[in-house]
Amino acid sequence: MVTDTLRKSSYDVEGIFYCIDSKEVINVQKIAVCKNETGIAERLGFFCRGEQIAIVEEPSEAQLLKDVNKKEIQLILLDTYVGERGVGEGMTLLSSIRQKCSVPIIVVSNQTDELAKVAALSIGADDYVSADDNPLVILARIKSQLRRYLQLTNFCKQIGQIYRVDGLEIDDVQRKVTVEGREVKLTPTEYEILKLLVMEQGKVLTIPQIYEDIWKMQAVDVDNTVAVHVRHIREKIERNPRQPRYLKVIWGTGYMVG
Repeated sequence: MVTDTLRKSSYDVEGIFYCIDSKEVINVQKIAVCKNETGIAERLGFFCRGEQIAIVEEPSEAQLLKDVNKKEIQLILLDTYVGERGVGEGMTLLSSIRQKCSVPIIVVSNQTDELAKVAALSIGADDYVSADDNPLVILARIKSQLRRYLQLTNFCKQIGQIYRVDGLEIDDVQRKVTVEGREVKLTPTEYEILKLLVMEQGKVLTIPQIYEDIWKMQAVDVDNTVAVHVRHIREKIERNPRQPRYLKVIWGTGYMVG
């Protein structure tokens, strides 16, 4: 359980960052590591110390969802085996978690097959990193996801607005998307991409523009990453994704709404 773990010590023997008292807990961002098959919790622990990020190893999916529902977790690192072409227990677990919560999920795996990455993003992951990546790169991706998630959940007290494009409506106060009165469930990354395109209604945004605005990182070989998220959005908001009314592909250029 998160609160029990956080109260035990300031740092455990493996360098995982925890808080000492409740006053510190309030200002700490907490991320959960589920499975920890590659040992990502231990490798990230040292680097999280100075970033006010607490890593919590969850013993089960049930406990993970319990802590997420209590708003004690802001991001999930799913450190699990992913088979070639994105099959296996890891993808089943990802799908199950995504259906039950909307916090950002980053898949960590030794599997570098491109099809596995595409499969994870299609199922609902917000990012996919290799377990062999530099821990500082993984930490940068975590911080990027946390920034966007905290903004979405009003932790930054940002004033929301309502954006409309014909029958598509985004209520940024409640972080709710509706299409012709039907509520659509989007992941945090999908929400941000759609909101960006709606705010730039009628303007074509290139893939690098979208990636750098949403992920806050330089766009290098990111076509598949953005395309998978966009495809997922279209499947949710369009009656016929092959003949989209709202989110359109401008071949050779990028995407636009309107």
